[in-house]
Amino acid sequence: MLYPAELRVPAASLARIAAKRNRYHNAAMPSPTDPALPRIDADTVPARGFRHFDLVMAAFVTILLLSNIIGAGKVAAIAVAGTPFVFGAGILFFPVSYVLGDVLTEVYGYARARRCIWVGFAALLFMAFMAWAVVAMPPAPAWTGQGAYEAVFGQVPRIVFASIAAFWAGEFVNAYVLARMKLWTQGRALWTRTIGSTVVGQAVDSAIFYPLAFLYVWPTQQVLMVMVTNWAMKVAWEVVLTPVTYAVVGWLKRREGVDVFDTATDFSPFSNKGM
Repeated sequence: MLYPAELRVPAASLARIAAKRNRYHNAAMPSPTDPALPRIDADTVPARGFRHFDLVMAAFVTILLLSNIIGAGKVAAIAVAGTPFVFGAGILFFPVSYVLGDVLTEVYGYARARRCIWVGFAALLFMAFMAWAVVAMPPAPAWTGQGAYEAVFGQVPRIVFASIAAFWAGEFVNAYVLARMKLWTQGRALWTRTIGSTVVGQAVDSAIFYPLAFLYVWPTQQVLMVMVTNWAMKVAWEVVLTPVTYAVVGWLKRREGVDVFDTATDFSPFSNKGM
């Protein structure tokens, strides 16, 4: 069909419009397995780093600390078929740190996830020390909040040690399994490695935390029951949040412009290579 000359659009303009439409479509519908992204080894990432890595690390550490400060001190209960189901309130938010751990390893590689784990580990140590020091300070005579402060921040050393040790081991296992599975799957089927790594990582976390924190304090059967129940709840959270993980991973990969594979990575938790 012919149009008047004044209504005709030059071919170059049509090309620019199509390019903009494609960029909008790609931004709106990110894919974590986009074959158009260049696949690079984690060791070859330029020294300038990534655009959004620091923001993701800050989110990871923030959720980790808040879930331990705010969530750890409260025991909640909901009615399930008329029976109260008791659980630690922090379990609703702590698994989000594992989701962010998955995002860090998937998008930025094991070495940078290792850096975040060590930063989180140091932050937990400082938080525990600060809580102990502030609670131990003699309160002013006119201040009446010491009892409430002790109830919230007066942490049992055994539980603090168990929590930090479990976090360290569980997160490193989670990152290792995800990075290895990414190589095995050639970057396909993201859900298999996010869920699979959480199954293993959270199993290690729970197997360390609950015996260290509560064995010989609670009956052994109760320790085992709570350990398995909380592990199952954390894995279920990972499954529920899988669409969110896909969206975040896809968006970040497109913003960073690469897909990182740990083909030559030193997986030792104590290596500083690539950090």
